[in-house]
Parts: sequence; C-alpha cells; structure tokens
Amino acid sequence: MTLAATAHPGFLSPTGIEIAFVLVGIATLGAALLAVTTKQLVHAALWLVVALGGLAVEYLLLTAEFIAWVQVLIYVGSVVVLLLFGLMLTKAPIGRSPDADSGNRWAALGVAVAAAAALVWVVVDAFRTTWIDLDGPAHGSTEATGAFLFRHWVLPFEALSVLLLAALVGAIVLSRKRSKEQS
Repeated sequence: MTLAATAHPGFLSPTGIEIAFVLVGIATLGAALLAVTTKQLVHAALWLVVALGGLAVEYLLLTAEFIAWVQVLIYVGSVVVLLLFGLMLTKAPIGRSPDADSGNRWAALGVAVAAAAALVWVVVDAFRTTWIDLDGPAHGSTEATGAFLFRHWVLPFEALSVLLLAALVGAIVLSRKRSKEQS
C-alpha cells in the first residue's frame, strides 16, 4: 500500500466524524419530520428545538464553530423561545389540536417533494463545477464570516428581528384583549 492510498481513506472507509455526521443528520431529519407531523403545537416547537440543535451539531462536525453558536443563539435561543412565548401568550391549545390538520396532507407532501427536488437541482447545478481550495486562506473564519454577514445580510437580519418583535407584540395584544373580555 502506498502513502497516497493511506492518506485518503475513500468512500467505503468513512472516518468517525463522517459516521457521526450521518447519524446526527438522520436524527435531525427525524426530529424535523416529527416537528411538521405532530398535531400538538408545543411538541412541534420542542421537536423544532431538537432539529435546530442537530443542525448546530452538524456545523460543529464541519468545524464551523462560529456558525454553530450563531445557530444555537439565534434560532434555538431566540426564534424557538419567541415561538413558545407566542403559543403561551395566545393561549394556544396544549393538547391535540384539530385545527392543526387541514386534510391537505397529500397536496402538502407533493409540494414538499417538488420543492425539495427543485432545491436539490438548483444547488447541484449551481455548484457542479465549484471546487474548494483547501490549501488557500480559511474562508470560514470568524472574521471572514462576520465581514460577509455585515456587508451583505444586515438588512435581512434586521427585518427578521422587527418581524419577530411584531409577532411578540401581537401575541401580547391578543392575550390582553382576551383577558379583558373574560373579566
């Protein structure tokens, strides 16, 4: 066996990180499926926490620590907490909700499969001839990522924060109107 053959194990001999990546990916996919198929809103939000946490673990396995912590802080720490507060403040049903199922499961499944196929096709087509230079400068460093985010994505992040704030204020207003009507 030559040195080149031992340096790159190949597809049929995965490393421990690759095995962990696949296992965490399967668990994340399972949590995401449970998040969209459960009929209990609070359980759906909690399964969403598990799915988003699994994505953070995937980022850690890809050695993108900054993006992993951003995932935990923004999505798990803010968006899901805001969603749970919205559910609590609007007095959403805790148990099984008949309103959570509209009977359009097959149409929704068809749209989801078509959207997933289109997304896979677009990503594969966009990056078919793209190669990553692993010997060059680190493009995923915190400095490069922060500069890119603050240069190109500040407005969408701020718009999302205003939207989430409006949702929280709306939930508070709705909960106060109901409590005034009951008393």
